[in-house]
Amino acid sequence: MTSVAATGTPSALSRLPSLTGLRWIAALLVFGFHAATMRVVAEPGHQAVLERIFTLGLSGVQFFFILSGFVLVWSARPEDTRRAFWRRRAAKIYPNHILMWAVALLVGLWFADPVSLRAALSNLVLIQAWDPTPGIFYSINTVSWSLACEMFFYLCLPFALPWIRRARPGALWAVVVAVPLLIVALWPAQLLVAEENRWWFTQVFPITRSLEFWMGVAAAELMRRGSWRGPRLTVATIVFVATWVVAGQWIRAELWAGLLSVAYILVITAAADADVHRRPSPWRSRPLVWLGEVSFAFYLVHVLVMVTVLRLTGHYGVGLPGWWGPFAVVAFLLVNLGLAAMLHRWVENPMMRLFGPPRRAASAGDRGLGPVPAGARRSESVPAGDGRPGSAPAGTGRTD
Repeated sequence: MTSVAATGTPSALSRLPSLTGLRWIAALLVFGFHAATMRVVAEPGHQAVLERIFTLGLSGVQFFFILSGFVLVWSARPEDTRRAFWRRRAAKIYPNHILMWAVALLVGLWFADPVSLRAALSNLVLIQAWDPTPGIFYSINTVSWSLACEMFFYLCLPFALPWIRRARPGALWAVVVAVPLLIVALWPAQLLVAEENRWWFTQVFPITRSLEFWMGVAAAELMRRGSWRGPRLTVATIVFVATWVVAGQWIRAELWAGLLSVAYILVITAAADADVHRRPSPWRSRPLVWLGEVSFAFYLVHVLVMVTVLRLTGHYGVGLPGWWGPFAVVAFLLVNLGLAAMLHRWVENPMMRLFGPPRRAASAGDRGLGPVPAGARRSESVPAGDGRPGSAPAGTGRTD
């Protein structure tokens, strides 16, 4: 595979719209999983179909973590600064998060739900995922636990990236290969943790969940150097679908997360490679790219909206009877998508423009994010956008 960093072409360096489209697929999987676990559907036959389709939907978060590591390394510039990187990440995450945090608190007050100051403050500053106490890490806007993990990843990456850039390919491949094995190993390791904290340890703890992020980081660096070896998009998609079906039906829970991490990294790298080399990809269509762009906002609103409506109508925990259940799932999908579009347009993008600083050369007192890989000219070494919605160059697909 040709070194992407060495090509120096705008197409090769900036445009990964297929990854944006895939973001929507991951968001849809998470939505379907929550619709099933909340029992929006009361009729047992319909509920069984929903559960069968989205039984592994929770792994959509795993996809987001892997993709985040991949895109941030793909797009990191050597002359960028830690301070600017962290400011862009905060500008991306916090405006949507703070708004939804406030809305969730108001909804809780409306229903007279008890909310501790500890839970409210830890959620506000996105440290709740570090607290194994039940009622803390899943509280306020419950999905924001994953943002707490992402903020930890963002804090670590600028310190690790210089080492990543200098690492030998063998070391990077070791990370990619080791992560699925470590994910599987977490299940026996959780026996060392108090029983009430085991779910938190495997599913929420930022250090545990960072494994997936570093897998994406290592794969991106290998691909930038032309050292990645993996199937093209058609084969990778077939592998993913087959893995999904097999894992959902016959694989024990402690194994499917490891298997899916392999399937996800194959699809992500194959989709990126298809965009770089302008090969056909079903994931870069304009509707899918738009859906991917609003997927972050969709993720933040979907659980709160569904829970609130079901509680107001008296169907929370019991579902809607007959065909009203499937109809409600579709309605929730469309309503959440509309709200996400508004949040993306009127909060996310304006706040990114207002608070997200443009890239600049590192000053004498602010170190850059890493050296240029061998074989790449400094001015051509990395993509022009940083991969987050609102930051990609004009005319490119936004990837993370």
